[in-house]
Amino acid sequence: MSAGEVLVVGGGSAAHRFAERLHHHGHSGGVTLLGAEPAAPYHRVLLTSVLDGTLPPAALELPALPDGVRMRAGTTAVRIDRARRLVHADDGSVHRYDTLVLATGARPVLPRIPGLPRPGTSDAVTALRTLADAERVLRASPDARRTVVLGGGLLGVEAAAALARAGHEVALVHRGPHPLDRHLDADAGKLLAGRLAGLGVDVHCGREAAAYCAGKLTLDDGAVLAADTLLLCTGAVPETALARRAGLAVGTGVLVDGRLSTDDPRIHAIGDCAEHPGAAAGHLEPAWEQAESLARQLTGAGPRGAGYRGTRCVTRLRVPGIDLVRLGGRPAGAAGPGGGSGSGAGAGAGAGSAEGSAEGSAEGSAEVVTVADPARGRYARLTLHGQRVTDAVLLGLPRAIAALTRLHEHGLPVPAGRLEFLLGIEPAPPGADELPGDAVVCRCNNVTKHAITEACRAGAADVEQVAAATRATTGCGGCTSTVRKLCGMARTGGSTS
Repeated sequence: MSAGEVLVVGGGSAAHRFAERLHHHGHSGGVTLLGAEPAAPYHRVLLTSVLDGTLPPAALELPALPDGVRMRAGTTAVRIDRARRLVHADDGSVHRYDTLVLATGARPVLPRIPGLPRPGTSDAVTALRTLADAERVLRASPDARRTVVLGGGLLGVEAAAALARAGHEVALVHRGPHPLDRHLDADAGKLLAGRLAGLGVDVHCGREAAAYCAGKLTLDDGAVLAADTLLLCTGAVPETALARRAGLAVGTGVLVDGRLSTDDPRIHAIGDCAEHPGAAAGHLEPAWEQAESLARQLTGAGPRGAGYRGTRCVTRLRVPGIDLVRLGGRPAGAAGPGGGSGSGAGAGAGAGSAEGSAEGSAEGSAEVVTVADPARGRYARLTLHGQRVTDAVLLGLPRAIAALTRLHEHGLPVPAGRLEFLLGIEPAPPGADELPGDAVVCRCNNVTKHAITEACRAGAADVEQVAAATRATTGCGGCTSTVRKLCGMARTGGSTS
């Protein structure tokens, strides 16, 4: 089937990436994006950089779409006529398609709290899902410096840390036993809570909101927190209403197969709204890989029969000064290959070290390695099958994080000296000079080694100039050291290709 006229419902990162890759692979037909937000496509993952003033709102805008791609911002699709292959929008416009791609993203889950006004009706209470939400917080900031963040997942932790950096008096309220409890075990969670407290965040775990009135949030234990601003980071769910009304199969998200097709072969779904067994919703990397895979399929650029098989999950906390990553898709300590209780002979790093403690054990067929160094805020727990990581949590170990992430993404074995590897005593493979040109160096902005190398060859002489040319390092900053090394190699004539 020829892609023909492609209509994309959505104006976020997934939609933008898909349009760009479709053009890159030679699509000759028309492409139209319908974006519900009035703003041009922007990098949603960097919203917390707006909260702390690191980036102005304009800096989040994604690069201009390729020539020939039509973008209709502020246009919400309301109905799909599958028989006539038409999409009706809220402004009365009607759009024809040969191929329809749903990239409708996700919507925030809002808690039911007595006294809570409807988000959007007051600058004092808001979710954090859009650029407009972030700007609402900024509008309130000059006179509202006491902020309560409700929800201790990734977004809540990043937002609380960002607001603390911006000078707010911040309280983080989370019903779980520790921040990021869906990703971290108790030891790592305790260390993270301590690091947040060190940043000035007042952490309240195991607590829920009981009531709200202007300027105050009451918790279920009776404690009352001053809340000039209440920021709701209480989760998100795939936006599936349009697909449901069209009669498409929907689970948690819009159900898709390996070709990212719904049960209507002319309609596909990518990004946060799509439900694929090999992808975790809420992550940017699967959305980009799905956009690439679908663009290749529709243009015939990929191998015959190739489809999207899933994405290796990498969850990174974007808080400057806190190096934390989770590899794998299961919560730490859960049963199954990702980690769980078990017994057996030790097969790990050994025990006893001036750097803390390390222990290894076998969980069924898995090897589990744990390193704890609470005095220095360092922790690691790896679960390996066949020498390869299937699940890992690393905190305070930036060198190991960089090396292990690359090994995990490429399915490579972990060196035999587990403890030495984690503590950076052994060289961390592979180095910047060993990375292939298409390796993604900046995950936040999907910038490859080749793009950075080309920027250096075009005159970018340091990290700041590379950032201006490519946006590398402008997200979580975790790639800064690699970008700096690539800049140095370019200046000295080293091999960067």
